[in-house]
Amino acid sequence: MLLGVVLGGHASPSVADLSAELIVQYRAGPRFWPSFEVDPGVKAEEVGPLRLPAGELNTPLIRLGQTLFFDPRLSASGQIACASCHDPELGWADGRRVSFGHDRQAGVRNAMTLLNARFFAEHFWDGRAQGLREQALHPLLDPREMAFDLDQLLQRLVKIDAYVPLFEAAFRSEEPSTQTISIERVTRALAAFEETLVSRPSRFDRFVQGQGEALTEQEIEGLHLFRTRARCMNCHHGPLLSDGQYHHTGLAYLGRKYEDRGRFDVTGERRDLGAFRTPSLRDLDWTGPWMHNGLFPRLDGILKMYNFGMRRTSSPEQPPLSPLLHPLGLEQAELDALEAFLHTLSQRPVRIEPPALPGWANHSQYNQ
Repeated sequence: MLLGVVLGGHASPSVADLSAELIVQYRAGPRFWPSFEVDPGVKAEEVGPLRLPAGELNTPLIRLGQTLFFDPRLSASGQIACASCHDPELGWADGRRVSFGHDRQAGVRNAMTLLNARFFAEHFWDGRAQGLREQALHPLLDPREMAFDLDQLLQRLVKIDAYVPLFEAAFRSEEPSTQTISIERVTRALAAFEETLVSRPSRFDRFVQGQGEALTEQEIEGLHLFRTRARCMNCHHGPLLSDGQYHHTGLAYLGRKYEDRGRFDVTGERRDLGAFRTPSLRDLDWTGPWMHNGLFPRLDGILKMYNFGMRRTSSPEQPPLSPLLHPLGLEQAELDALEAFLHTLSQRPVRIEPPALPGWANHSQYNQ
């Protein structure tokens, strides 16, 4: 049951009464909820529904981007598409611990979902890409992923005559260009498509928007713990359920197998050693296994780690963990409620059928 909250006008209520009153408060809507709790200095925003973008989702630019996204000819081998690691059937991730790329090379990090990527300014676990257009370039060039040279990629696309009208339609409103097909236009189209990949409303969203029966009592208890004693909102807050920041939680395995220095390799700042971006919790039912290394296939195990305060070391060679981590002292029933709430944040992503690929009947001539 829920502890630690006293409602005005009631003297020494029992645990059962206290929980019942909180359930009523939560079902009445967010303006009746008790205040959330975060550590001093944390600027958190209340959790709530995602603000869905307005606009046309079926423009020639988006259709071109979708086609390119599913086309394996954007890789050197002609066998790996963006969709190989960001599969619409697998939450726009791939369900693996790490992905396999060029020549079956294993990646070093779990493939992040592209759902809601449009709302983040920086991309990848270490934030090395600014914006979706820059993000799209990295897998194309990475020797462990699509492993292509941009000039060679452009030469291949130019040879596919059926792509020309798609590029012309997508960029018809612009000044005439000497290059109908260019890498700059490829990344713009890919980014335009990825901007359409947004979470569908979940049971949690319906609950926040007035459907008070959308969550069970256990799930509401989990929501309350999420907002208070579990301290989840130190890092997972706002509509995205992510602060978009980078934290060292002790899972970088520094000096051991699976070592990953995280954002340090981008900034060179010691404070970033072992730090990774806070992932959104939306649609987590479809995006496991979790964490930057994909080593955690069970939510209950992750919750137990955070309940313990994560793994700490007194070695001076190891950077300190984020000061936002604390042993929580939650009981098993409370961890169960917290996990139950987390499952309310997911809604099966929209299924998107791979489009017909231009000139695919003659694709073997481009796989050189």
